[in-house]
Amino acid sequence: MNRTFYVYMMASKTKVIYIGFTNSLMQRVFQHKTHLNSGFTSRYNCHKLVYCEEFKYVLNALARERQLKNWRRAKKIELIVSTNPDWNDLACDWHNMPNGVNGGDLSARSR
Repeated sequence: MNRTFYVYMMASKTKVIYIGFTNSLMQRVFQHKTHLNSGFTSRYNCHKLVYCEEFKYVLNALARERQLKNWRRAKKIELIVSTNPDWNDLACDWHNMPNGVNGGDLSARSR
């Protein structure tokens, strides 16, 4: 079975950054946006998807997540700005999210 894995960054309005890994990006972003899980993203309002990468192999995705988490903040910011200079929410136009939370297809924005 072919699966796709994602390493992603969520950010708050004040640019607090969270890095995560998932095999269901839309579902995971939905959870962050709706605060379904208490934790870092809920506590710091990291509800904007500002960066993501797509992987075919789980071990590659996990290695990349680990790598990014070990980077200095400045390097993480450089990576985000290189593809998303305005820190736009890449999931702002996604479909089927209740209460004004939006969702959609990320395929054009993945790496």
